[in-house]
Amino acid sequence: MRFGTLFATLGPNDKKNSMLTFVEFIERAIKRNWDLPALSNYREAPMSYGQVGKMIKKIHRALAECGIEEEEKVVQVGRNNVNWAVTFLATTSYGTVSVPILQDFSIPDLENTINHSDAVLVFVSDYIFEKMDVAKFPNVRGFISLDDYRVLYSTDEKVNQAFANYNNDIDVSRENFALKHIDHDRLAAISYTSGTSGHSKGVMLTHGNYATNVEFGTEVIPLKSGDRMVSLLPLAHAYGMAFEFLTEFSLGCHITFLGKIPSPQVLLQAFGEIKPGLVVVVPLIIEKIYKAKIKPAISSGLPKFLLSVPGLRRIVYSKVRKELEEAFGGNFYEVIIGGAALNKEVESFLNRIGFRYTVGYGMTECAPIITYAPWDTARKFSCGYPIRRCQVRIDSPDPANIEGEVLVKGTQVMKGYYKNPEATAATFDSEGWLKTGDTGTITADGYLTLKGRSKNMILGASGQNIYPEEIEAQINNLPYVAESLVVERGGKLHALIVPDKEKAEKDGLDREKILIEFEKNQKELNKLMPNYMAISKIELQEEEFIKTPKKSIKRYLYN
Repeated sequence: MRFGTLFATLGPNDKKNSMLTFVEFIERAIKRNWDLPALSNYREAPMSYGQVGKMIKKIHRALAECGIEEEEKVVQVGRNNVNWAVTFLATTSYGTVSVPILQDFSIPDLENTINHSDAVLVFVSDYIFEKMDVAKFPNVRGFISLDDYRVLYSTDEKVNQAFANYNNDIDVSRENFALKHIDHDRLAAISYTSGTSGHSKGVMLTHGNYATNVEFGTEVIPLKSGDRMVSLLPLAHAYGMAFEFLTEFSLGCHITFLGKIPSPQVLLQAFGEIKPGLVVVVPLIIEKIYKAKIKPAISSGLPKFLLSVPGLRRIVYSKVRKELEEAFGGNFYEVIIGGAALNKEVESFLNRIGFRYTVGYGMTECAPIITYAPWDTARKFSCGYPIRRCQVRIDSPDPANIEGEVLVKGTQVMKGYYKNPEATAATFDSEGWLKTGDTGTITADGYLTLKGRSKNMILGASGQNIYPEEIEAQINNLPYVAESLVVERGGKLHALIVPDKEKAEKDGLDREKILIEFEKNQKELNKLMPNYMAISKIELQEEEFIKTPKKSIKRYLYN
């Protein structure tokens, strides 16, 4: 097997070999920023770093009184909030293994996940617990409310007594606050992916995996103590956990939790009030703003005329950039886009107007970061270069020009999948490289460009590699398209399309007229595509596609 060039760590800190442990990052942040605001729920009073430290110690005391031992499994499931975040810090720094579960899991999936994880204690939002049947969790000794730490149900009197004492005072100050040492190779969390290819797998993430992500974030993101941050992505997902919480906490920032991914109106309102120093989003948010607001505004009238005049188009670009910056609070260093591929038309526009954005790349199995470049060195359609302590290879005879699978090694790479040695073995090659399942190319100086998911690739009739994401990006730019999915049916490509009903109704189009419009656009689209990528049929979908919490379509449900 031939591989492309190996790219090791890049950047100004290559000579630094030592790394703080994950718990040391937590302890240092709390001691340095004791009196500063740390965490708050949206429009509620903040909790200081010192108060977070005291809460951590109270939870440690309760875990000890429960008889919970190190390396036992403790679940957190519920809406993002201060208690969720502090509980994660407390369980991992105590030495237990956190099992963060997405609140979107169905009750049957939740039951399977908790039981598979061997959890002995569950911290859960009240509204989720109300739907659970405690008889289905034989190994769980207690269910604790993430709303106020009261015992919701327990089979163990120690658990009842420990959390009855939770609010008792504890002697903790900046001077005496300390957390135990936990080595990099110890298991910190089992993160159950919701994935797009079927049942969840438990990704075993170590303290070193988290430390690598936090070290990276604190070195490259120019935030400082007191800066503000909005957290809207699920904390149970590695992307939101690392870059809307752990990194900013380690830097001494004030983090506000919105609870769940809000409506665009609420989100923009929050950005306007909080004015965050960094914005972290999934592509869907940016793409919706572009398609619903920006594209219509510049496609007619004076803006359209100005864009047709080379000397004047910068006026439009400048105005759009400023309005977009204000929409995100106007105070950010950059907007980091990750979690899925960004539409190329949208990225080209952001690039043209000089918007401060960058696209990163990662996966849960890397907790999550693999590649990144700051906005001022980022390249269009690339997702940056390998972070420090990370190596990337392309399984290709010509990695700069011929795509191949992206392979990764580094201190952020998981231990494996919990109780699933077969899946673990299939994910690593014989030399220990993590097989990401993504394909791409890499330049001589290390910039990675992704092509698509290898598992999504469709083999054309004459052996051509067809990446449906490329076709979908073109379809999604067409009028009246909300979202699309390209699948293979009987050797031909079909486009499943969810229409933009709001725009269609506004323009007086019923279902039949929408289909006529799509078929007309299909012919134009096929002219732009190679013959082997031509769409043979369009199928209208009445409902939105079912998605993961990071808004990737669950493709396996539609094949």
